[in-house]
This record gives sequence, C-alpha cells and structure tokens, in this order.
Amino acid sequence: MISVLLADGHDVVRVGVRTVLQPEPDIEVVGEARTAAEARPLIATLRPDVLILDSYLPDSSGVALCREALAMKSDIRCLILATDGDDEVMSQAIMAGAAGYVLKQIEASSLVSGVRLVASGHTLFDPEAAAKVVHNVEERRRMHEVVAELTPQQRRILVLLAEGISNRQIAERLVLAEKTVKNHITGLLAKLGVSHRTQAALMASQLLEDGVVPRPAPPGDDARQAKGPNGGLVPPQPRSQAPSRTPGRSR
Repeated sequence: MISVLLADGHDVVRVGVRTVLQPEPDIEVVGEARTAAEARPLIATLRPDVLILDSYLPDSSGVALCREALAMKSDIRCLILATDGDDEVMSQAIMAGAAGYVLKQIEASSLVSGVRLVASGHTLFDPEAAAKVVHNVEERRRMHEVVAELTPQQRRILVLLAEGISNRQIAERLVLAEKTVKNHITGLLAKLGVSHRTQAALMASQLLEDGVVPRPAPPGDDARQAKGPNGGLVPPQPRSQAPSRTPGRSR
C-alpha cells in the first residue's frame, strides 16, 4: 500500500487529487494539508511514502517543504504539482531532491501511474525540460569551478562586465591601464570558454545571483587615483603654486 499525503492551498485541487487516488486499491491518502505549517506535523507522524505538494503553498514553496520532508524522512518521495512549466522552479526541485514535477493539467490516469512510479523509486520529469535543467545545473556548476580558479583581479573585472561598462570605465574603476584591462578580459574569456564579453556578462549576472562572486562596491572619488610611472598607486599631489614675487623698488 502506497501512503500519500496531499499539501495544496486550493481545496478544489486537494479534492480532485484525492478523488482520483482513493479508488486505487494500492494507494491510500492518509492526510491533507493546506499549508506547510499544517503539513510538517503530518509528515512527522504519518510518515507517508509519497508527498504530493503544490509548487507554491500559502506560507512556503513546495521546494522548501520538499527539503524539510526529506530531512524528516529521507526515503519520502516528493511529487510537485505546478501550474506551469517553470524551468527555474523545476531546477530547484531537482536540486532539492524531488522525485517528480508535473503540471496540474495532468490526466487522472497519468497522475495515478506517476504516484506508483515515484513510489517505486523512479523519477517523473518531462524529459526535454529535465534535460535542459540538468544542462543548466551542470553549466552553473562548471562556472562556479571556473570562477574559483580566477585571480582576484579577474573576478573584479568579471562582475564589472555585468554592469555593461566599457574597458575604459573598468580601467578607471580599478585604476588600471586600459590595455591591462583588455589583456585581463582576453584571459578571462579564455578561462570561461566564451568568445564575447556579452556572454561573460551574462555568466557574471548568474554568478552574482548565485552569490558566488560579491557585488562590486559603488565607486568612490577617493579611489580614482593617479598611476605612478611604475604602475602603482600614488596619492594625489597638492597643486604647486608659483612663488609670489615681491615687486622690486623701481629705479
């Protein structure tokens, strides 16, 4: 017997899912919850085999509740019901350990077979969407590994690329020669495996969102200092004044 717990903020959805599953001889709906707060104690006490939950609960996300459920019962199988095929939410669901992600428009017979499928240890994701998500996850992981190998200066330049500013502006911001910035960017693109700074800027935006690289501090006027002949920083020198001339006595 497969025990199922439903967690969805919409009464109509819960009634519909229960109506579909109840007639099945090998499936038992052991409980229902409207919110994550209601679901947590039920998960802990009822210990269901499958947790069917909405991707967006009134007080939490389905992905967050999935993580919590797996922490309480490591072998629970979470099947997320979503209103649309959001790649980002599906990606989060995969990373959280969900066993399946299906749309609420799913046919009744497909939902029943889906519950049996995830309960038996398989996963239930749309193949094309899942492949795209997995690719994105792997690509993001690769980016994180590449960023770890960048020099501090290259990291700073990378996040500035996300602002869409020119080499000259980056040079002014970091107090570097424009040619030095250009050389850094060439090496940066090679390490990232891209051919254009726009691609690097998009990657930088994603890395900023992931918190892998810190956001740059706003530039201050005191940081814009002149460069000495050896390439180092030198503090601004006071402006020299011409010596005052004492008018001589006319002869």
